[in-house]
Amino acid sequence: MPYDFGLSVLFVPNKNHSPPLDSLPDFRNLGVTLRILLLGNLGGFAAALIESRDAAHFLQQLAERGAVLEPVLLLSLVSLYVLSKWLAPLRYAWGIAIVMLLEMVWTALVLNASAVPGDVPTPYGIVRACMLAVLLTACIIAYFFMRTRAYSPALADARLQALQARIRPHFLFNSINAVLSLIRSEPKRAEEALEDLAELFRALMQDNRRLSTLADELALCRQYLNLEQLRLGKRLHVDWDIAAMPGDALVPQLLLQPLVENAIYHGIEPGMEAGTVRIRIARDKNQVRLLLANPYYPDYQHRAGNRMALANIRERLALHFDVEASLEAQVAGDKFEISIVLPYRRQK
Repeated sequence: MPYDFGLSVLFVPNKNHSPPLDSLPDFRNLGVTLRILLLGNLGGFAAALIESRDAAHFLQQLAERGAVLEPVLLLSLVSLYVLSKWLAPLRYAWGIAIVMLLEMVWTALVLNASAVPGDVPTPYGIVRACMLAVLLTACIIAYFFMRTRAYSPALADARLQALQARIRPHFLFNSINAVLSLIRSEPKRAEEALEDLAELFRALMQDNRRLSTLADELALCRQYLNLEQLRLGKRLHVDWDIAAMPGDALVPQLLLQPLVENAIYHGIEPGMEAGTVRIRIARDKNQVRLLLANPYYPDYQHRAGNRMALANIRERLALHFDVEASLEAQVAGDKFEISIVLPYRRQK
């Protein structure tokens, strides 16, 4: 195919919406929640296995730990979700400290509540359980930290690839030549084209670790399309279906513009006749759905760098939204379609 483009912890984006390294995982994300539950239960399983003498003792240990572990996990996930608004402005270290404290409080309360009459936990037993909860929480936070480090190179790669694509001689020279051809006949339009070119390069020079709004991403796409329209003229048609688009939805920067460029590069330039790029963006309950379609030419081998671009976008979606976001590319008849689904998040 020519296209390829604590027992619980909380992520709340900082004011710059910069996800990597200095942020806790996004507790609102289903994938993060499932990972926390899995890792927490694995920790309890390992503890029971280590302390058991035989199979019967192992099952007993597992049941005893589960009676405390499961309520602590569920209470922690719910309470951290409720507290997300107040945790958002805090520094990473303070966020970790509050999560640790919360785990100790829930562990002590559940341990006392689950004790049978006549078997009240000793102070040592409570302190020991709290320390184990803190240790398990630290392991889970470390896991998410290392996972973020594994994905973070995609952010730098995205910016580098975008810059390399934009600085391609054919794009820059064609844009400048198009402006030069308009200076005398349509000076106002030439001025607007230069402004679009300047804004495009300015956006590409920004830190793309930040999340952007769909409205800003769409504005960047329009500026790019204005430049391509000068070059391609009537050969390029754009079908906008964005009446139901949530403009305040947060998305990774440089999400749409590279896809629009690929649509033109692979779907419009090869054709001798006019072609249409269709862009549809709409909110579906708690999700945002994006569809981009362009003409498909199976014999056109103009594919350099496209697989890498799509793979990079997938990695950035996974970094910001985990399993709640997806990107799929397919050939549908004489069209090539890219479909993106991501959760509806907006700045609070």
